[in-house]
Amino acid sequence: MLTRRAFMAGTTAAMALPTIAKAAAPTIVNPVVRQRADAQVFRHTDGWYYMTGSVPEYDRLVLRRSKTLEGLHKAAERVLWRHLPSGPMSGFIWAPEMHLIDGRWTMYFAAGPSGGGEDVFRIRTFAVVCDGPDPMTGNWSVLGQLQTEWDTFNLDSTSFVHKGQRYLAWAQREPGIETNSNLYLAPLKSALTLAAKPVRLSVPTLEWEIQGFKVNEAPALLARNGKLFMTYSASATDARYCMGMLSCNADADVMNAANWAKSPVPVFQTSVEHRVFGPGHNSFTVDEHGRDVLVYHARDYAAIKGDPLFDPNRDTRMQYFRYRADGSPDFGQPVANGPLRRV
Repeated sequence: MLTRRAFMAGTTAAMALPTIAKAAAPTIVNPVVRQRADAQVFRHTDGWYYMTGSVPEYDRLVLRRSKTLEGLHKAAERVLWRHLPSGPMSGFIWAPEMHLIDGRWTMYFAAGPSGGGEDVFRIRTFAVVCDGPDPMTGNWSVLGQLQTEWDTFNLDSTSFVHKGQRYLAWAQREPGIETNSNLYLAPLKSALTLAAKPVRLSVPTLEWEIQGFKVNEAPALLARNGKLFMTYSASATDARYCMGMLSCNADADVMNAANWAKSPVPVFQTSVEHRVFGPGHNSFTVDEHGRDVLVYHARDYAAIKGDPLFDPNRDTRMQYFRYRADGSPDFGQPVANGPLRRV
C-alpha cells in the first residue's frame, strides 16, 4: 500500500527542478575587431570600454564602446568627425587617441593635406573636442593643432598623468637627426600647449628599429610596480614592425632622458608559429577583474602587395601578460587567432 511518506517522497522528486549548467563567461576572441589599426582601448570610470583606431580609408575618426572587452567585437561604431574637403586636415587621418583632459573629451589624431605627391605626408597632430559628457552622443569639433619645437612630421600623441602632472608623449622627426621619427615627452599646459621644452627619449638606432624605416613611434604608458614602462613601435609597418620599451623609476625625474632605459631587444614581435605578423601600435587596459591586457594591431599574413600602409588588414588584437621578478612586463609572443586564454 502507498504510505503517506512514500507519497510525499514521490511528490518531492517530481517537483525537483532540473539542474541548469552555469553559462560560461564570455571569451575574448582574436582578432577582436577586423581592420582597425592603431587601436586604443581603455576602461573609463563610467564602466564602459571605449575603443578608437585608424580605419583603412584614413578618412574619419570613429568610436565604439561596450561594457565588456569581448563586446567591442560587435559594438556599434559612431563616426565622430570626417576629414575636411581641403587644407591640412583633408588627407590621411591616422592614429586617434581619446582622453578626458580638463573635463573635456579630447581626441588627438594625425592628419595631412590631400592632393597627392609627397605633400600628403606632411603629417601634423591635431585634436577635436566633444561638447558634452558622453563622447558617443556629443558633438565634436576641431580644437586646433599641437605646437611643438619644430614644424615637422609628427604623430601618435598619447597623454597620461604622473604625480598630478599631465604629460604628452609623441613621435616626431627632428631637424638634424636622420630618422623618420623619434620619441618625445613634455608636460602639458593645456591639451595642445606644452608647458616646457620637450625631452627626446629615444632615437631609432638599434638594428630592429631601422628595418625599412628608422622609426620610433606610438608610445604607450604602463605604470606598474614602482616603474613607468613606455612601449613603442619600430621599423616599417610590415612583418618587421615590432615593439620596444623604455623604463623609468616612478620616483625619478621623467623629464631627464638619462633616467629612461631602453630594452636592447624587441619586447614583442612577429610570431611565425602563431601566424601573427607585425604586432605594434599598442595600448593597455584591464579586464573586468582588473587584470592587465595588451591591445595591439597585427596582420595574420606576411606577404603584402605594394605599400603596407594601404594593406587594410591590420586587426585589433588583445592578450594577457605577466610580470617578471624585477617588476617589468613580459608580453611573451603574439597568441594565435581564436579564443583567448587567461594567464
